Amino acid sequence: MELKIINQDFSICKVEDLSQINYSDRFCFVGKTDEELSLVCNTNLVPQNAIECDNGWKAFRIQGVLDFSLIGILSKISTLLADNKIGIFVVSTYNTDYILTKKENFDESIKILERNGYLIR
Repeated sequence: MELKIINQDFSICKVEDLSQINYSDRFCFVGKTDEELSLVCNTNLVPQNAIECDNGWKAFRIQGVLDFSLIGILSKISTLLADNKIGIFVVSTYNTDYILTKKENFDESIKILERNGYLIR
């Protein structure tokens, strides 16, 4: 399975509202529930109305379109990283999954996944 590194720094935030989010950036993930508004964005584009923010994240994605019938792809990656004490934050889109780790764990994450047969681009 092929994974693609996304070369930018990410922040994970809780925001007051959607008014200051820069939707023109290449990567912008918004989650809205009855309890909160969450945002994953480029660290340089964190909006002023962020209530809480955690900087220092790097990301990679599972390349290709993942059919909904595929089972265990994310589970295998998360287990490999969890077994090595590396926490993750995951964002899923219709086509694929994006896995974020803290910067200080990112290189080790990539090495672990390569050792376990993942092709990294």
